[in-house]
Amino acid sequence: MTKTKIGYLIIASAIIWGIMIIGTASILKGTPYKDDVGKLLLFGSVFHLLFIWVPLGRMFKNKKRDKKVDKTKNS
Repeated sequence: MTKTKIGYLIIASAIIWGIMIIGTASILKGTPYKDDVGKLLLFGSVFHLLFIWVPLGRMFKNKKRDKKVDKTKNS
């Protein structure tokens, strides 16, 4: 994964949470709907973990593994 792709994933993360905050604000606008807000934030959290941080975690894991392989080849 390139540095550019990492940047796009981080920007996507910010966009997702921005949408979640705007959605939360629109639901809370003068109303006491705690359950609706909880569901919205739960959906945002799950979506964020699955589609942003899981790929980033895989990328970092592969990068770490590649560094170990390069060190063994150079030794």
